[in-house]
Amino acid sequence: MPPTAPDFSWHFTPGNTFRDEDGDLGTLSVAAGGTLWLPSGRLVACDPMAYLGLAEGVPPFHDEVSPGRYRLEAALVGWTPADGPPQESPCRDLAAVRLVITEAPTVSWEPALSGERRAGDPGPDRLQGYGVDAGLGAFHDAAAGPDFADREATRELLRAPFLADGYRHPGPYVVTGRGGHQAAVFRSGWGDGVYPTWTGRDEDGGVTCFLTDFFVVPTEAGAAA
Repeated sequence: MPPTAPDFSWHFTPGNTFRDEDGDLGTLSVAAGGTLWLPSGRLVACDPMAYLGLAEGVPPFHDEVSPGRYRLEAALVGWTPADGPPQESPCRDLAAVRLVITEAPTVSWEPALSGERRAGDPGPDRLQGYGVDAGLGAFHDAAAGPDFADREATRELLRAPFLADGYRHPGPYVVTGRGGHQAAVFRSGWGDGVYPTWTGRDEDGGVTCFLTDFFVVPTEAGAAA
């Protein structure tokens, strides 16, 4: 059986609440993250500190979309401690980030596959994703790599927006390389791990969005609402 996606519309509904395993109350909000240019229409999701700009980078997802600029949205969680009042300036965690391709309603989700992986291939049923070792994830066009080939300059470019706001916001932030290509960079939920990206589809099977889940919202939260 293929993995089952959570109800991500629940994640992107402001005001929804849930409790974590410690009893802390999480409240969801949605923030705009600008737009990302996809000149080739082929999207890559990766740990940008490890892979952005490498000649042999992460392969794009199989689903291609029309070249263009697409808006980014972040599902954020603010916390109220179980044993006290909310913080005056709460740190918000990134629960999920999505790149919106169309405004059509999403009626189904499937794992976003890349490289040699194909739907229906035999193998483990566990959810696949990209590994993060530096606390950051990214979306970028498959053609963006050469713009970010200077690895040290790229790392500084990726850190800059977080440093500028004192790490108060998890992103996404859109950074632009030397040739005009872009990458959307964001903090990966609570840190390092392996995080899946999903493809949303409309009733005709068209791509509505790409979404990375960072497991901040418990799987049962939306189902229990």
